[in-house]
Amino acid sequence: AYSLRGGQVFVSTHSPDFLNATQLDEVFWLVKQNGYTQIKRASQDEQIAAYMKDGDQMGYLWKQGFFDGVDPE
Repeated sequence: AYSLRGGQVFVSTHSPDFLNATQLDEVFWLVKQNGYTQIKRASQDEQIAAYMKDGDQMGYLWKQGFFDGVDPE
């Protein structure tokens, strides 16, 4: 309800099942590089976007290591 009123809700998870319930434009991840943290967007990752368009699920892509800079294990 809060997000429907214009607020933002951030959830941190490593759950593939939770990721399967998200949309491409709702997923971000953080990568630490050279002492700085970068925010990555699933919607701006061409490979993730293409697989999602073809019907793959976000959780599957997470488990297979498609999220740059993240080790799902």
